Amino acid sequence: MSSSAGLHPIAVGARVAMLLLVVVLTLVATRDWFQLGWVVLLAVAGLPGVFAARHALAATLSRYAEAVVVGLAAGSVAADTAADTLGAGAAATAATAGAAGAAAGFGAQAVLPYLMVPVLGAALRRRGREGLALLGVAAAALLLGGLVGDPLRPVTEPAYLAAGLLWLVVGAVVTLAADPVRQLMQPLEPTPQPYAEATRLLTQLRSVARSLPGATLDPGGISEHLLEELRSVAPAQRAAVLSASGGGRLGVLAQTGAERVDWETTIDADSALADAWASQQPHTANRSQARSHHGGASALVVPLVAGVRTIGLVILESDAANAYPKDVVDAVTGVTGPAALRLEAALLFDDVRSLATNEERQRLAREIHDGVAQELVMVGYGIDNALATLPEEATETAEDLRTLRGEVTRVITELRLSLFELRSEVDRQGGLAAAIAEYARTIGTSAGLRVHFTFDESTARLPAATEAELLRIAQEAITNARKHAGAANLWVTCEVDPPYAQIEISDDGKGIDGGRPDGHYGLAIMAERAERIRGRLEISPRHPSGTTVAVVLGTPSRRDSVRDSVSAPEGE
Repeated sequence: MSSSAGLHPIAVGARVAMLLLVVVLTLVATRDWFQLGWVVLLAVAGLPGVFAARHALAATLSRYAEAVVVGLAAGSVAADTAADTLGAGAAATAATAGAAGAAAGFGAQAVLPYLMVPVLGAALRRRGREGLALLGVAAAALLLGGLVGDPLRPVTEPAYLAAGLLWLVVGAVVTLAADPVRQLMQPLEPTPQPYAEATRLLTQLRSVARSLPGATLDPGGISEHLLEELRSVAPAQRAAVLSASGGGRLGVLAQTGAERVDWETTIDADSALADAWASQQPHTANRSQARSHHGGASALVVPLVAGVRTIGLVILESDAANAYPKDVVDAVTGVTGPAALRLEAALLFDDVRSLATNEERQRLAREIHDGVAQELVMVGYGIDNALATLPEEATETAEDLRTLRGEVTRVITELRLSLFELRSEVDRQGGLAAAIAEYARTIGTSAGLRVHFTFDESTARLPAATEAELLRIAQEAITNARKHAGAANLWVTCEVDPPYAQIEISDDGKGIDGGRPDGHYGLAIMAERAERIRGRLEISPRHPSGTTVAVVLGTPSRRDSVRDSVSAPEGE
């Protein structure tokens, strides 16, 4: 940036105007052109403050130089003015002494207004201490300048001292009052309009999202790409990208390695993960950061920092000793820095999308409950009243009304189940398996299905948006089984080991090939949801009868250890 980049027209204009005022007042007071040399010195002293205003040292020294020159100039001009007065009134003798003292005060007043330039410059930059220091330097220079003079020394004259004190007090008032005045003059910020602001931000988000390379805001995809980049700069037999998932825990977004490992996900424990998260600095360790890995290992934990916030961690591990010297750490941080911004954008977009989706589902649920559902209930009451008032001989009409009443009751039941589905969410404390189990139990009870559960869920959590999509897929599969399969049993399997997950819904009813009318729309919705989270939807027949719908995310674990599983049929 060039030095002229700091020029401010108002600041330059104010200095020039003040210099012209000093020129006029000095000539009026002394009629001595040589005294204008002080004006030249003031202009030279102020040049760094004008052309290097953003340079802290140069601008500060410039202001101190101006304060010194003002004090010395005031003494010189005052002495010259007093000498002229004494010379002009030599014949009048004693009466000229008082006039000379007054002239000394007037001469000082010709230069002292310029003292406000450096003082105000410091005040506008919120440097109150510097402003007071400038006044102290100016006072010392005034005393020193007032010692010069023949036959009269201005420092001995009350008028000179009064003039100096006056402008020092004015400077102190400017210094101390600048900040309160600035706050009073600052226009009040308008009260933010939440919906207008939200519309503006969402519009910007949409534009930015469309302009991103590849138009992707998928946290999992960005994390996998980051691990691919790191593979070329650092050795690692195992690697993972983790992000905050609530409750003081981390969720695994992506990982690589010959075997999937059970990473430590608690950030409030005494570990390299917790240290890196808290300090926002890379940390190395001589032990693995995985609970399932035993034996010696070199580990490097690098925080993903966006602005001032830690959004995740990258873990690299090698079985070799001292695998991560400083040059390797520097190379890794060079890659993770830009990636942190991309990942934060993806995570924020996921949050916004989840909030918007949940709000829309709640809105639809309210509208259905307050609108169509209530109207159908009233229709049912009307049919009941019609049945009660029919004559006994109208048996055929009564039978038709009972059939209609049964159909209305069925539709109301379907609506209530749809409302329950719309309002179902994954509790960040309960987890995905608990949400699926609650939905399956409710649907099973209403449909007379015997539901069997098998859960194998890690303590680590999937991203909230991924869990929400998996829940919706499971809900659709369970609803299809209830409506179309004619089954007696329903098997629900939920296995979660981030970033891997598998949800499987099986029934013993009519299979897809047996004329089961699931419809392509419901299957297409499930496939779209699975694709959105980079998973795959698998539909296959179950032997000896029925259908199995599974959604798989990532690849299964090869760990030998097995977590506690829960397998219990509903009602047992």
